[in-house]
Amino acid sequence: MQIKLPIDNNKPVSGEATIEIVQPVNEVFWFVGDQFFINYPKWAVEVNQFEPLDGNSVFIGARAKQVRDDNGSNVESIFEITEFLSEEILIFKGITAPYKHSYLFEVFEQKSPTKLTFRFELLELEVFMRPFAKLIRSAIEEGAENTVENIKSLIETPD
Repeated sequence: MQIKLPIDNNKPVSGEATIEIVQPVNEVFWFVGDQFFINYPKWAVEVNQFEPLDGNSVFIGARAKQVRDDNGSNVESIFEITEFLSEEILIFKGITAPYKHSYLFEVFEQKSPTKLTFRFELLELEVFMRPFAKLIRSAIEEGAENTVENIKSLIETPD
């Protein structure tokens, strides 16, 4: 008799949030996408250390190392930009840890606000963490909300 666990280890645990930013899409993308390696630590407040490994230019294949505070523990990982399309999408994926960050940019009319969607996916879940999938998803969703709020605040509030 085969025992089926309620959580599939290969199914990502994810969360996303969307926000409207009252700036043109080219300015929002410039801040989030083109200047990613400079601005990422500003909105990802849980990042303690951050180091672009291929310079500050953003391109497919560019990598960075980060150390994040994960509930009091420092977690180091290296990630790589996997998709980068001006004014549309920025995605990076963990090389040393199973995660994926996606930033999607949309605008419906020339002068309308930019819609920014951030999605975080934990691509694998360890067996011992499976019973906590709902709690993990809830934390991911809260983190996604904080991310888009932080980005909006940084872009809409001049220095």
